[in-house]
Amino acid sequence: MTEQLPPQLAPTPTPTLDELPRRYADFVTLGDALDYAASGRRGLNFHDARGTLTRPYPFAELREDALAMARRLIAAGVQPEDRIALVAETGPDFAALFFGAVYAGAWPVPLPLPTSFGGRDSYIEQLRVQLASCEPRMLIYPPELAAFAAEAAALAGTQGIDWAEFARSDAPETTLPQASGDAIAYLQYSSGSTRFPHGVAITHHQLLNNLAAHSHGMEIDGTDRCISWLPWYHDMGLVGCFLSPIANQVSTDYLKTEDFARRPLAWLDLISRHDGTALSYSPTFGYDICARRMSSQTKASDRFDLSRWRIAGNGADMIRPDVMQAFVDAFADAGFKASAFLPSYGLAEATLAVSIMPPGEGIRVELVEETQLSGGSDEPSLAANDGPRPQRFRAIVNCGKPVRDMTVEIREEDGTPLPEGAIGKLWCKGPSVMVGYFRDPDATAACMTDGWLDTGDMAYMSGGYIYIVGRAKDMIIINGKNHWPQDIEWAVEQLPGFKAGDIAAFAITTPGGEETPAVLVQCRSSDEDERQRLREEIRERVRSVTGMNCVIELIPPRTLPRTSSGKLSRAKARNLYLSGDIKPYDIAA
Repeated sequence: MTEQLPPQLAPTPTPTLDELPRRYADFVTLGDALDYAASGRRGLNFHDARGTLTRPYPFAELREDALAMARRLIAAGVQPEDRIALVAETGPDFAALFFGAVYAGAWPVPLPLPTSFGGRDSYIEQLRVQLASCEPRMLIYPPELAAFAAEAAALAGTQGIDWAEFARSDAPETTLPQASGDAIAYLQYSSGSTRFPHGVAITHHQLLNNLAAHSHGMEIDGTDRCISWLPWYHDMGLVGCFLSPIANQVSTDYLKTEDFARRPLAWLDLISRHDGTALSYSPTFGYDICARRMSSQTKASDRFDLSRWRIAGNGADMIRPDVMQAFVDAFADAGFKASAFLPSYGLAEATLAVSIMPPGEGIRVELVEETQLSGGSDEPSLAANDGPRPQRFRAIVNCGKPVRDMTVEIREEDGTPLPEGAIGKLWCKGPSVMVGYFRDPDATAACMTDGWLDTGDMAYMSGGYIYIVGRAKDMIIINGKNHWPQDIEWAVEQLPGFKAGDIAAFAITTPGGEETPAVLVQCRSSDEDERQRLREEIRERVRSVTGMNCVIELIPPRTLPRTSSGKLSRAKARNLYLSGDIKPYDIAA
């Protein structure tokens, strides 16, 4: 347990307010942004698992450490455009190394920490594949991950060193290279980049354009303070909650992601504790975990004060209106306002933000009939032997308006623009869209045309707002009809005993050669009769919603794979199921 220091010896967080005039990321390079932020008093603040401040890190101190790291990198032979792979643990060491690489003209490449799924060998292989993709000059990692990271570096033929040892190396004075706005600032691997990684190349100009766009979109002001538990190897954590606070001069408080996973309500404690107005983002599952942790017997106001939470951002996965309502129900007593919710949409290939809801508008949904979602007619579809099926609707969340300088179009599969209200592929174009995938022109050409980026997501526009329907590659197509896996998964989640994240739906080919949906459901019961009852209940529930008979497989808890950002990976679940690595419970004879 962390020893509590006397109040007079406890560290003081960097201030929320500062006399330094705010600039909204209007810099030529990321190094210029840190240079300016360092002339003020704000900074980063790192907290332990209980939310106790352990290290205030003013931007001025970060800059001083980063310049020393840049000199060390150059002394080690690092040249401009060399890649420097960094295991992205939330803390001052990674922050100084990231900006050290930037000052040295190299390209930092944040790589993930281990996750609970897959174990040691899976993590080493993930690192090895990403190292092979970016071919870095070196991999620098936390000392506690030496056994994992050093092996991955050796397998990839890359120099590996822990950052404590690197910080002890010489940092002789030298002239630092001058970066231009058109130079690459960093490489970002998207959360799904495992077997076939794509390093997204982002320039200083692209980055700073996006940071300015979403700071204007969120209407950041002098009293705002950012609080985050998001991982720095994911675009929302790296760009939105690490680089943006520096480029927009916002003091920020951090919990490590693994500490949030163990004690999620510590996140809300941090938000409650500080003065000023709070900016904090989370995927849907973060709000879900917090709402579930609150006992119905406990008054939220006895522990939390969320009345100053101005921006409660939602992003990185499909936004669930029911989860957001559950969060409001759990924490309204503590002053949380539903209007604080700020849905948004983005992806690493656009640096981060594509659309943001105007502050104060909260969660807004439209009900869309399933035949529109599935590409069917306006008539109710027919289920075998059941006659006409009643109309069913899905609540689609409004993800806001395109950010400043971003243009969005909804297109047919052949690229033809669609009118308002029609569902199709979402394409975007703007100054923050990536250069391309690092050393992968074929993958770049597959998603970019004339500066337009095919996001791979299905959406429609209504009144200037973007509504995201789902991921095109996850769509289940049976007999020419489209089915969204979310609809199947949500249907099962309504049954007692199941929750978000317990279910994965995808298409498989049966031994007879027919396409059919398969539904994997994490089951906590060890009783065979109970499992058989659950299978039948799930089968009937799915059939009532989709009109289809599905393969239902019950699997052990904590089996379904996640991406590095915590999202369900349906593609990986399908591969693991087909390869036999996910083993369902036996069906009783």
